[in-house]
Amino acid sequence: MYLHLGSEPIRGFFCLLLITLGMSEEQNQNNLMTKIVSLAKRRGFVFPGSEIYGGLANTWDYGPLGTRLLQNIKNLWWKKFIETRNDVFPVDTGILMNPKVWETSGHVQSFTDPLVECQNCHKRFREDHLEDKTKCPECGGSLGSPKQFNLMFKTHIGPVEEAGQEVFLRPETAQGMFVNFKNVLISERPRLPFGIAQIGKAFRNEITPGNFIFRTLELELMEIEYFVNPTEWEPAFEGWKEQMWDWITALGVPEEKLRWRVHEKDELSHYSRRTEDIEFEFPFGWGELYGLAYRTDFDLKNHSEKSGEDLSYEDPETRERFIPHVVEPAFGLNRTALVVLLSAYTEDPTAASGQAGSRVFLKLPPALAPYKAAVFPLVANKPDIVEKARETFNLLRSTFPVAFDDRGNIGKRYFAQDEIGTPYCITVDYQTLEDNTVTVRDRDTAKQERIATGQLQKFLQEKLV
Repeated sequence: MYLHLGSEPIRGFFCLLLITLGMSEEQNQNNLMTKIVSLAKRRGFVFPGSEIYGGLANTWDYGPLGTRLLQNIKNLWWKKFIETRNDVFPVDTGILMNPKVWETSGHVQSFTDPLVECQNCHKRFREDHLEDKTKCPECGGSLGSPKQFNLMFKTHIGPVEEAGQEVFLRPETAQGMFVNFKNVLISERPRLPFGIAQIGKAFRNEITPGNFIFRTLELELMEIEYFVNPTEWEPAFEGWKEQMWDWITALGVPEEKLRWRVHEKDELSHYSRRTEDIEFEFPFGWGELYGLAYRTDFDLKNHSEKSGEDLSYEDPETRERFIPHVVEPAFGLNRTALVVLLSAYTEDPTAASGQAGSRVFLKLPPALAPYKAAVFPLVANKPDIVEKARETFNLLRSTFPVAFDDRGNIGKRYFAQDEIGTPYCITVDYQTLEDNTVTVRDRDTAKQERIATGQLQKFLQEKLV
């Protein structure tokens, strides 16, 4: 049946209405990513890399709040997987290593992506990311045959490139832990099972699909190589699955947005016999967040053979000597930050905080929030109130990361702190000068209560734990 809509303005209105009502979930999710990217730049979480020079694709810089967020994630990870355990030992290994390390590990031969180039516009794409592997997704031109492209960045040691030694920027932190296995064994004298862990930068020269900080040329990893008796790798693997799941859900990421995915045989890395990923439902679809791999004795055995060093382990009770096997839980720091931001983003249409439209806030767990509280003078032109606010701020910042803000009106300050996820806003007002109490506003509920300034530290300690 055809419905005649009459004039062009009326037809246009109904078309717009139908489009709006039919907006897909995918479009809504992409809108969320747009909001996160905008908020991240506006509030100082993430900036485009080299922006004043037009940028550099797939590079990002972290601003004052983004740096705090990353540090909070690292601190929590360090506490959970190193400080509160007696079987994991931290190291900090170099980004540059002897190139023989990467030959032995198989990265020179196997760390590659299949790339295809358009014969018309000459842009390159990862073949495994294309639905139509014959036509260019940009201009429709014909795609050439795939070629394997190594993902490691090359550089040279020495003042003259032609005479210098060719080395690689590490694509993972794992190899630094494997080549230091014997050093840790001698210095710490651990018994199996035990782990070596580190947080550090890695570099991958890959073509990325964008998607903000999901996949970048420079990334930061939090990795553990957990060494086990070859007969005990399966319970270790299952144990790490549980610990990884507990970790990410404790950061406020909803379980319904997470799932485990088992790697098929044809997608396993050259060193892995079993790999499973924790995937997150990003606005652009399901994507890898963390990886858990059973690397067998591949790395230690190869490094032992090629270097001539004995990288075996002797059981102190049975005197059995063998090459330990490895279970590797790998956590991406940058993707963790992205997932935390996506999960925390909240719009509350019932409370506007002095602004038109919905109240937007990041419902961050207090341990992740860049600032735990913000202190305001109700008005900035009353010296007594400003001085009392500064006094309160100085009292709290010796214990907590606290912000001070006296710009604009109180509604705008609430709005700004909501957007960066500050759990509590503390306002010093006229009543404070009379009875030494302040107004404390809860980020999630926007409810306020009066608290004596002498009780503020105790209040925050109880609420922020």
